[in-house]
Amino acid sequence: MTDAADLVVWRHGRTEWNETGRFQGQLDPPLDPVGHGQARAAAAALAQLPPGAIISSDLDRAATTASYLAELTGLAVVPDPRLREIDVGAWGGLTRPAVEARYPDTFHAWLRGEDVHREGGESLSEVATRARAAVDQHLAALPRPLVVVTHGGTARALVLSLLGLPVTASQAFAAMGNARWAALEERRGAWRLTAYNVGRERDASEPGRDDATPEPVL
Repeated sequence: MTDAADLVVWRHGRTEWNETGRFQGQLDPPLDPVGHGQARAAAAALAQLPPGAIISSDLDRAATTASYLAELTGLAVVPDPRLREIDVGAWGGLTRPAVEARYPDTFHAWLRGEDVHREGGESLSEVATRARAAVDQHLAALPRPLVVVTHGGTARALVLSLLGLPVTASQAFAAMGNARWAALEERRGAWRLTAYNVGRERDASEPGRDDATPEPVL
């Protein structure tokens, strides 16, 4: 599923808040039972690379997802808070309709793809800066392929930064589904995308909606 990779950017498995459409940001709901199954299945696929190193956001949903790959590979997970999800400020814990009702101007600017500061939170460009700094540092120190376990908004921001694209190009990329990943390879000092939003398909026996469905909130 990932033929060429120096770097894999892997989103965490599903949480109950993903399923119910609540903005998570840097709040820390755990994986739900479906999310554990997604993480376990994706880890089995990614273990075949095999990874050279694993780094992860220190939020529980990402760290738990990373632990499944660590268990299969024997690698230690290096936590880094710079890989956390975008800070959504006052949006945290709210649904889209609730955010639209309380903060309509910011909400609609976000829907248009503008690089907004959520009320009390971060912009996507700020996320791209901190996540890219973390990945560049770890790439210089750790063996490849490097698996980066992070969150939906951070994953897109990081991929855009690596490709040299502005964060306002985010709407050209589908939201990454839970426990899915992007793969990139570096050639002559430049990054190119070799896979995006790929992963192990849900078993027919697994409860819940198809994990290929992009989540509407972060």
